[in-house]
Amino acid sequence: MKKIIIATLLIGSGFVAQAQEVGLQLYSLRNQFKVDVSNTLGLINEWGITKIEGGGTYDLPLNDFKALLAKNNLEIVSVGAGFGDLENNIEKVIKNAKDFGAKYVMCAWVPHDDNKWDLEETQHATDVFNKAGKILKKNGLTLAYHAHGYEFRPYKNGTLFDYMAQNATDFSFELDVFWAQHGGADPLALMKKYPKKFVLLHLKDMHKDVVGNDTGHEEDDTNVVLGTGQVDISGIVAEAKELGIEYMFIEDESSDVVSQVPKSLEYLSQLEK
Repeated sequence: MKKIIIATLLIGSGFVAQAQEVGLQLYSLRNQFKVDVSNTLGLINEWGITKIEGGGTYDLPLNDFKALLAKNNLEIVSVGAGFGDLENNIEKVIKNAKDFGAKYVMCAWVPHDDNKWDLEETQHATDVFNKAGKILKKNGLTLAYHAHGYEFRPYKNGTLFDYMAQNATDFSFELDVFWAQHGGADPLALMKKYPKKFVLLHLKDMHKDVVGNDTGHEEDDTNVVLGTGQVDISGIVAEAKELGIEYMFIEDESSDVVSQVPKSLEYLSQLEK
């Protein structure tokens, strides 16, 4: 019965619009991949997930890894890219995305001193993303920046993220709802404020006892089953449906990821029942 519910969830009937799917960010299973790549991809298949965000091959030859993806009916639709490569080696980023047939390129971190993320850092990152995003667009790819919390530090009447969003001419954003809330923002309010800026989501819930900060750092096991923490997952999913956000990736960084992801999928499947 569990697999039937998940399959219904993923093919577009139920709470997701026809063009939307719930996928998985492969970082969730980073520890499992260290043990057995093939079985880990098989586990994702058993969960009924078909769309994933990744980009590496876990030390396997590219064609061998792609064969395992095909065997398990998995498609990488979004690949990660380092900030340094976006700034200095955009050809590498394009090749990696093309190798996997991805549509999106996601950057999840801008290297910086934890004690220094200010307007100068923000302006530089925005310039790099606009330049890289313009080149990626010409190659049929969409760049999405994944804010991690430090971007929500105050600036004028808003935050440094507001500066980025208002000056993002050639890139979009992936909203990690955990890190947005952890950094002091309201992820649902952000979606309403910038309805055309977010093209991807990371669905991740936060233990109710966690008090956030703007460093972009937190203990992994503060990630809990969707719908059991302090993030308004149901409201966020409903808004994502209204906005037509194409992919919502579950990212669960906890040590209990293997038991938590199926429970999170069950929760999502119940949202419109």
